[in-house]
Amino acid sequence: MTQQQKTLDEWLAFLGAADIPVLRLTARELGRLHADETRFTARAVADVVTDDPLMTLKLLRHLQRHKLSRQEYELVDVRQVLLMMGLDAFLRDVPATTLVEDMLHGHLDALVQLLQTVRRAQRAAYYAYDWALRLHDLHAEEVYVSALLTHVSEMLMWCFNPGPMLDIHRRQRTDPTRRSADVQREVLGFTGLEFQRRLTLDWGLPELLQNLTDPVLARSSRVRNVMLAVNLARHSAHGWEDAALPDDYLAIGALLRMEVEGVQRLVRRVPVVETGY
Repeated sequence: MTQQQKTLDEWLAFLGAADIPVLRLTARELGRLHADETRFTARAVADVVTDDPLMTLKLLRHLQRHKLSRQEYELVDVRQVLLMMGLDAFLRDVPATTLVEDMLHGHLDALVQLLQTVRRAQRAAYYAYDWALRLHDLHAEEVYVSALLTHVSEMLMWCFNPGPMLDIHRRQRTDPTRRSADVQREVLGFTGLEFQRRLTLDWGLPELLQNLTDPVLARSSRVRNVMLAVNLARHSAHGWEDAALPDDYLAIGALLRMEVEGVQRLVRRVPVVETGY
């Protein structure tokens, strides 16, 4: 059976057994930290891990599969996870070995699309975390991770199914009026939202990430925080002239109780993020 013919259940089974790839920059930085014992700390390693949505996913999947019986609450703070595991055990059990750049060496167009998705995820996570702190959210780390992983199913498909993903991209560019979900179902047999929802539930990813697909919870401040951050990252990906941004500013202002002018100044201070490509 070819990759294009896999059903949603078959993709979930396949990915459940697959080695999740990571960015080359992640592997390089973890190697540098490990070589310098003065810098090899849980905080430094966590900063590297949480710059990479795929490495974060890899760690959380491992954690879920090896959850201790005495663990009574969800661990989402990556630094706490690393302290619990131990740094040497982390490098041994969750190695940064398979690299996305190697996987997609023959699909450079797909690699570009993947890295653009990663950059949007990094920006969304930065925004969501900043706003969570401003809202005095006691679990800002969960907000950060949830924003970072919002489109992780798409990233996995770019890695493991680049041909059909490029086909979807081409069809949407040819006819921008078509709904993304319709094109995805036409090519893959299922939508990206369906895939993300199943992956989140089956892999036991953070509860907040699961809540993003629940219409009942759409108005909760934490869900709104993540979704507004994701929308802003997408609409500002190619500059600050997108027609959807004024509505984003209004919604963010309502969330943070800020005037639109203040929101504009705030969001444009996002740091430059790199993927190492």
